[in-house]
Amino acid sequence: MANEGKRGAILVLSGPSGAGKSTIIHAASREIGEYYFSISTTTRPPREGEVHGREYFFVSKEEFEEDIKAGNFLEYAKVHGNYYGTSLKPVREALKEGKLVIFDIDVQGHRLVRAKMNDITTSAFITPPTLHELEKRLRERSTDAEEVIARRIENAKEEIRAVGEYDFTIINDTIEEAAEEFVIVAKAARLKQSEEDEARFIACWLGEG
Repeated sequence: MANEGKRGAILVLSGPSGAGKSTIIHAASREIGEYYFSISTTTRPPREGEVHGREYFFVSKEEFEEDIKAGNFLEYAKVHGNYYGTSLKPVREALKEGKLVIFDIDVQGHRLVRAKMNDITTSAFITPPTLHELEKRLRERSTDAEEVIARRIENAKEEIRAVGEYDFTIINDTIEEAAEEFVIVAKAARLKQSEEDEARFIACWLGEG
């Protein structure tokens, strides 16, 4: 059932691995209204503890490429030899229900979403205060091998150069402050009007609707 008075909207979040995006969303979840967190589809194998349909939809390379041909992805990219993408079907359903659709995708994915659904998209780049702090957090979580950490750091150096492409930047110094800023951004995303909304409002305001 659609939320009365609430329009569906898209909020794209990007930022380096280790920036705390998932933690911030969880901390703010009670204050941002009904939302759908978009789960990516990937061809990489599940890590220990990951569940199909929770962290990712895990599929074969052949299945993924068939869906590319069928036009079933909002965005997709190949990262470190594996495909990652966002299926359109659950996104359309969530928007129709008036939910805020939250994406956690990379810089390349953000550009593709902007190209396709810019008028209902708001974006925020989430990052620790410094590269040094990012490296510290990656090492403290002790989940990645040294070469993976090194690769994530190099990726972060490139990603930060795209920060100006985003509507907002959230510096995750403390989770509490970052979550407060995230709530503000999420509410702003819901207020953004599409071209269709604007045309309808103007016609109504002029008495032409």
